[in-house]
Amino acid sequence: MKAIIYARVSTKKEAQETSLERQKEELLQLAGLYSMEVIKVVQEKASGYTIEREGILEVLDTIKEESADVLLIQDETRLGRGNAKIALMHCLNKEGIKVYTHSHNGELQLSDADSMVLDIIGIVEEYQRKIHNLKIKRGMKRAVENGFRPERNLKNQHLNSGREKKEVPIEEIVRLRKNELTFAEIAATLRGFGYDVSKATVHRRYAEYEKDQHLDIPK
Repeated sequence: MKAIIYARVSTKKEAQETSLERQKEELLQLAGLYSMEVIKVVQEKASGYTIEREGILEVLDTIKEESADVLLIQDETRLGRGNAKIALMHCLNKEGIKVYTHSHNGELQLSDADSMVLDIIGIVEEYQRKIHNLKIKRGMKRAVENGFRPERNLKNQHLNSGREKKEVPIEEIVRLRKNELTFAEIAATLRGFGYDVSKATVHRRYAEYEKDQHLDIPK
């Protein structure tokens, strides 16, 4: 298994240097105990109550780039404290990363309370995905009812299978806006039909269109 070592202390006092090195050595021993390949060691001095830490962000990047399997920490408080710890545990769970600690001499055993919170977060995210999909379907249905014809705009779609359209059909944005769809609904509708577009992009393109129309008004 590929492992990342993460060591953290909360202050920048010189005395904490010893603690960082001790954490590193103890976790290297833990990795050896389980025959893990340590691919990176990350050490930092930062509060555990925030997720805005260069070290932990480096850990998350390495997990994605190097396909790590395990994160090694001294104890769960080194990962974080309070909400920051829960948020990071959730990120690790989503990536399928196991957490081993020196204090457990093996895989981290979460408390019943922490496990319950993570379960609740997972359920909430699932319902958020369902709501997002329902909003897309609703926007698509309203768009078609109001005259949007995707087959007319997705030209040569069979020649670009699997690739998203980058261009944004301003005429359809205008049409859907006139039919009282919100910018979020328009963006969701266009994404459903293959256009890679955000709410902000839709709003910007519509604003540019209105500006152009204003400039074209004869004086």
